[in-house]
Amino acid sequence: MTDTLDNPVLAPWTGPHGGAPAFGRIKASHFGPALDEAMTSYRAQIEAIANDPAPATFANTLEAMERAGRDYRQATSLMGVFTTTMNDAGMKAVERDAAPKLAGFGDEILHNRALFDRIAAVHAARASSGLTAEQQRLADVVYEDFVRQGAALNPAQKHRLAEINQRLATLYTDFSQNILGDEEGQALTLDSEADLAGLPDDLIEAAASAARERGMKGWVIANTRSSMEPFMTFSARRDLREKGLALWAGRGDCGGQYDNNAIIAEILRLRVEKAALLGHDSFAHWIAAGQMAKTPDAAMDLLRQVWKPAVARAVEEVAEMQEVAAAEGSNEPIEPWDYRYYSEKVRQAKYDLSNEAIKPYLQLDKLRDGMFWAAGELFDLAFTQLHDMPVYHPDVEVYEVTRDGARVGVWYFDFFARAGKRSGAWMSEYRTQEKLAGVTPIISNNSNFIPAAPGEPVLISWTDAVTLFHEFGHGLHGLLSNATYPSLAGTSVVRDFVELPSQLYERWLPTPQILARFAVHYRTGEPMPQALVDKLKRAENFGQGFHTAEYLACAILDLEYHLLADKAPDARTFEKEALERLGMPREIILRHRLPHFAHVFSGESYASGYYNYIWADTLTADAAEAFAESPGGFFDKALAKNLLENVLSVGNTVEAGEAFRRFRGRDHTIEPLMRARGFAEADA
Repeated sequence: MTDTLDNPVLAPWTGPHGGAPAFGRIKASHFGPALDEAMTSYRAQIEAIANDPAPATFANTLEAMERAGRDYRQATSLMGVFTTTMNDAGMKAVERDAAPKLAGFGDEILHNRALFDRIAAVHAARASSGLTAEQQRLADVVYEDFVRQGAALNPAQKHRLAEINQRLATLYTDFSQNILGDEEGQALTLDSEADLAGLPDDLIEAAASAARERGMKGWVIANTRSSMEPFMTFSARRDLREKGLALWAGRGDCGGQYDNNAIIAEILRLRVEKAALLGHDSFAHWIAAGQMAKTPDAAMDLLRQVWKPAVARAVEEVAEMQEVAAAEGSNEPIEPWDYRYYSEKVRQAKYDLSNEAIKPYLQLDKLRDGMFWAAGELFDLAFTQLHDMPVYHPDVEVYEVTRDGARVGVWYFDFFARAGKRSGAWMSEYRTQEKLAGVTPIISNNSNFIPAAPGEPVLISWTDAVTLFHEFGHGLHGLLSNATYPSLAGTSVVRDFVELPSQLYERWLPTPQILARFAVHYRTGEPMPQALVDKLKRAENFGQGFHTAEYLACAILDLEYHLLADKAPDARTFEKEALERLGMPREIILRHRLPHFAHVFSGESYASGYYNYIWADTLTADAAEAFAESPGGFFDKALAKNLLENVLSVGNTVEAGEAFRRFRGRDHTIEPLMRARGFAEADA
């Protein structure tokens, strides 16, 4: 038994720099008791609000709700940290046990009729009760969220909805743990020097290190994106590329204990029933109604507008690859496992540009410093590394973020891949900014870079550098929040808007100011030569057909699958038939096949909403043109102030479309997106 009176999960975040979680003391065994205690406390607070004999007001209802549940939010936030970065057997058990309990508890609050009646009363009087604009916005957001989640249903419907949500929570957990199981349990083993043909030295060293960690001889390519994609790009062994892609694409679809196909089928059936209960034609309609898009038709229209020029470009790319392959003596048609390999060869031939020529100038530490510097130039932020803060793993670095000496927040950076850490890159908010409690945010960026040999810097690809800036853009969105109420703060915005700050911050990476200062050779310290910068510029849209098509196909299939209003075919059948209808180029496979499509089936954040990225990129491309056309370019102080005041700091205190209009002076259009991807002529 764990003593809840001294449970580090619930311990106040004390200490210097605004306090921090007690990471050094937290164990998996602490989470169960902490969650139980936090739910008990939160339940009592909600009951007190719901049963208050005084008439409902903003202060005794909505503001009281914002103050309630702080222990609960702290405990669930920390559980998210550990399940995504330190997910060992103990945390997997915690997650499996907690998921349905947390879903049930959430529905208990959302379906509390007395509470909803008070929320509805405050909402009805919002325009006549002297509320500020932010308070009126909170009334709108909370009321609409309760309605969307079934607060107005009858008791029998609420009971069934709660059953569905609890079952879905379990299925989402099983789905994500199965992906991790296949990533950790499978790998491509290389047994001889011949198997290493074409691989760069840093990848060979990483593969040797992975083998040693497994107690094996030879080399191991882990079944993670950070290992498998570079292998597919550089390996001269076509047979091994085919094996590697089969492993990567087959995650969750192997027929064993980690197979996700039955889970997907059950998730879809339950989502169909859930949408019908909530009064929507399909799950896709329910999701879109709460986003900028408003309807799945609007989202699908955007996807299909971009699909045709993307495929046309991909066909051109394949033709160029086929020429290179033929020149090397291969008459075999380009296959999906050849795409990255020959794409890299075409890039070298067409632009005299290779990943290996770029990487010596892309040191992880220097690029991190470049992100910080740009944030300082734009938003007057300063970053100071802290060495007196608790961390959950030695890889983690911590920085205090200040402006004019005053703390803005704290930023954690978890660099490297390891067992128990989910693949990919993401941003988390350990603590959301709020003026109500007077707390500053604690933000985390998480990556899966491969560690370098001792004493050597970590060199990363251009794609990884873009991702680094992308996630930091999310981090700035959380750090620069200036909202009163936590429900409206930071990144608590609709999903087809939340990617705007992250995708926009990518645009600072290729600016001359960043490249000249921070893209310096790891041995000589010399900046990236102008000739190489020029090549990067000329090749900025190289491979855009492939990257856009593989993404769009996933987004279209996600929407189509969730537009189904009755029993769906199994995932494999649906995937095959949908890609045939779509006209997917045979040389490209889905970026995320359904059995490992974590965005869609490990929760509901991006379910039926993978289109969010390109919807947000229409906003991003438009906003980027504003910077490109401004007198100061991407470092225009007045425009950065506009972005800060109208997008980055407002959270959800302003409706997303209105926030963009305030920044840009008008609604967004699709033309900048087409220009940014080099599709304008192809679409003409």
